[in-house]
Amino acid sequence: MSHQSIGIHIDPDYTSRTGYDPEFLGVGEHAVPLPTLPADLEAIAAVNTGATAEPRYLLPYHHFTIALNRARRLAFFTAVNIDGALAHPEKRERDHWFVDPRVPESDQTTGDLYEHNDLDLGHLVRRLDPTWGASEEEARLANDDTFHYTNCTPQHKDFNRNKTRWAGIEDYILNHAENLRFRVCVFSGPVLANDDDVYRDLQLPRQFWKVVAMVKRDGLLSTTAYLLSQESLIHGLRGPAPSAFSYGAYRTYQVPVTHVEELTELSLGTLPAADPLARRGLRVEPRELDRDEDALL
Repeated sequence: MSHQSIGIHIDPDYTSRTGYDPEFLGVGEHAVPLPTLPADLEAIAAVNTGATAEPRYLLPYHHFTIALNRARRLAFFTAVNIDGALAHPEKRERDHWFVDPRVPESDQTTGDLYEHNDLDLGHLVRRLDPTWGASEEEARLANDDTFHYTNCTPQHKDFNRNKTRWAGIEDYILNHAENLRFRVCVFSGPVLANDDDVYRDLQLPRQFWKVVAMVKRDGLLSTTAYLLSQESLIHGLRGPAPSAFSYGAYRTYQVPVTHVEELTELSLGTLPAADPLARRGLRVEPRELDRDEDALL
């Protein structure tokens, strides 16, 4: 029987999960491969004990895949396919999170970190992003899969619950910007900086990144990147906030895709070449998004 708690049901058959599809937007120049880890990061990646193919650090779920940093106990990246035409929005049940049995619990950041403080268990793959399919059941399985601890990261409650550009950029790209088939692929994760502050034996990430890919009606792949910071908020867990920080709280910035590669050490393959910032030869400074429409797609 599947795990069951407060309306959330975890499919017990992990072999049934096909994960992220690199050809979700198409083949050839429209393919969006998973990020790859360099050798030094692969050496500290959690290993999927159920994996039957390389790389064994990939954890497939229903419509998304995660790679987990076992040293930091947080995701290197998440990757999700979103099909707006087949969306089945699920009512949100009371949150209940689950350990992924394919990797040791000690490699995952579980509930103890979040007790008696202002930290939330923040979804990396948004709950509604993989919640689509040919049936309600398919969508429900994907919705519930987002409640694995591998898909959460500590986020200050004011960051996690604040309505920002960050919260809806996928929706905007799905429904605007000449999107060809109401489909997007999204990579996201925390920036795991070496100098992140330690709180309860875990280094808290200060920044989060997102890369969104779609095919436009002109047939071109468009890949854009975004960054958002909680630095000023989490400093409050340990003392006064600093007078200055890299990016303002709640402000979402569009950045070059290459900037995400530099911050994370991940390789995004040919995706930087599909970045409209690069195509237009624009300056590489972060661009604050006051409105969704300000994103250059």
